[in-house]
Formats: sequence, C-alpha cells, structure tokens
Amino acid sequence: MDRYIRLDAHASSCTVAVIGPSGRRLQSQVLETNARVLTSFIKTIPKPRHLCLEEGTHAGWLHEVLAPHVQENVVAGIEKNRGPKSDKRDAFALAEALRIGAIKTQVYKGLGQFGQLRELSRGYSMVVNDSVRVQNRIKSLYRSRGIPTGRKEVYGPAAREEWLRKLPTRSRPLAEILYQELDGVRDLQKRAEKEKLAEARKHKITRTLMTCPGMGSIRVAQMLPIVVTPYRFSNKRSFWAYIGLAIVMRSSSDWARGQDGSWVRTAVQQTRRLNRNHNHTLKRIFKGAATTVIRRACQDDPLCRHYQQLLDGGTKPNLARLSIARQIASIILVMWRSEEVYDPGKLKKMA
Repeated sequence: MDRYIRLDAHASSCTVAVIGPSGRRLQSQVLETNARVLTSFIKTIPKPRHLCLEEGTHAGWLHEVLAPHVQENVVAGIEKNRGPKSDKRDAFALAEALRIGAIKTQVYKGLGQFGQLRELSRGYSMVVNDSVRVQNRIKSLYRSRGIPTGRKEVYGPAAREEWLRKLPTRSRPLAEILYQELDGVRDLQKRAEKEKLAEARKHKITRTLMTCPGMGSIRVAQMLPIVVTPYRFSNKRSFWAYIGLAIVMRSSSDWARGQDGSWVRTAVQQTRRLNRNHNHTLKRIFKGAATTVIRRACQDDPLCRHYQQLLDGGTKPNLARLSIARQIASIILVMWRSEEVYDPGKLKKMA
C-alpha cells in the first residue's frame, strides 16, 4: 500500500503527515530537525513511500538525506495560501496534492557528479557580487562629493593616490578602507575562479561544451551544476522555459458569435512576454553568450550570419539577440546529449 508523506521542515522541528492511497489521514507527528531522527521515522512507514518536501533552506539537505529511503522524492515550489494555515494543515494538504498529482511546480534537487562544482560556483558568484558591491560603494563616495567616476581607473591601484587627493581629508580614511576591502575581495575572486575552473576541468563534458560559440570556461562551469543533466528536458522548448527564454501569450474573451451563429475566434491582441518563473543565473549566461557572439561580428559563423539576417529582415535588435540566445541553448543541449564538439556545418535554424 502506497504511503504519501509530507515533511514540513523548520529550524528546530519538522511536522510529518502521512496519508494512504485512498486519501485517509494515517498519522502526523512532530520531530526534531535531525537527519538521524527523520531517517528512523521514515523507515517505520511501510513501502512504497512517496515523500514531498517544500522548497526552502533545508530542502536540498533533506532531499539528499532522505532520498535513499523513499521510492519517490518530490520538492514542491512554494505557493501562496491565503486561507487558514498551520504546520499540520499544510502537511496534510501537500501530501494530498502529491497523492492526486496536483503539485504544480517541482524543483529539481539532483546533484549528480557536480556537487562540489555547485558549491564552488556558488562561492564564486558570492565573491563577484561582493566585489561589485564594494566598487559601487567607492563610486558612491566620490559621487557624494561631486566627483564624476566614469572611468574604471578609479578602482585600480595605479591612479588610486590621484583619486584620493580629490577627496576632502575627512573622507580619505573611508576610501582607503574600501580600497583595502576591494583588494581583499579581488584576491578571493581570483582564488574562487581558479578552484572552480580546476574542478570543472575534471569533467570531460566541459571541454566539449566550451567549443560552443559564446560559451567560455566560466559560463560552462556555472551552467553545469545548475542543469546537471540534459535529459531533464524533453525538448529544446522546455529548456528555453527553464532558462527564461520562452514566450508567454495571454488573451481573454477569445470567442464570439459569427454571422451564421457559430463560435469564431476573435482577433484580440494577445499579451506576449518572456516567462518569469526561470533560473536567473542561466538566463544571464545565455544572454551573455549571445552578446559575445554578436560582438564578434564574424561572418564565417552561422550564428552571426543569422543575427544579421534577422536585422536585415526588420527584427528588433533585442528580439534578434533573444533568437541567438535560444539557438545557443539548443546547441548546448544537443552537444551535451551527443557529447560532440560544435560543428558549424551541422548548424540548422533552431529558433
């Protein structure tokens, strides 16, 4: 008999709800947020076990710890609930949704062979963000004194003393502290980048994907631990949606009575935009890759020629870049599955 288990995790406690195949509520219990305690409880439930977790701080850890002890492990996206709410109520509600297959959004938590690369990639992204944040603080300090900082030399050590002399005496100690912080963060950034690339080179697929136009070592190393496997996606369009390059069309009042009394579709304007539920890091990666390809302006590359053809046909530059980003994503998916390097001769129009 199938058992559907919902685990509502918090910092110190977890509420576990179990229902049967008919939807009957079998039991609920409050347990300590502890891997040994949770594993021992899961083992007491008859097989087959279907476990559902909600996306959050503990989701990745719990998925990794409990996956070997269940036949199905689903991480559900967080949905807004304006009705009555409690840990027990939420646990039984999501367990029932798992039983009837009503979970709208499932979050992929598999690590595969890229577990360490994911942690190194996260660390690199954090250090890069810290570096940008310190640079913005330095720039805002100069701008607060009416000093324009359009050039990047304001951050470099060569002209640093010249820039410091432009500040009043009372503001210089703060600027020196920020410069020291920037130097320290930049050293960490170099170290994080070196370790991330070294880990990425351990995987054979890295060298293959780096041959794709616009996809250098940094972008490939960031992409691998996010996608994990190309077989997650049934086709290129589902991959576009995950990246955030899919078109969402919305309309209302689509049908009206025709002259003969039958229903005909009205010529209403449909709202079009890119989907918002996507991985933001992947979107930056592929849009950046498209920008790199466009700036090369290499007529020998089919992607560059396709971009120019789109512009000549009247396509707006932003939509043409979107088309190139989609093509690169499609190429990456094919290359990853076939484990073959990029071949311009085999490139077809994919977007």
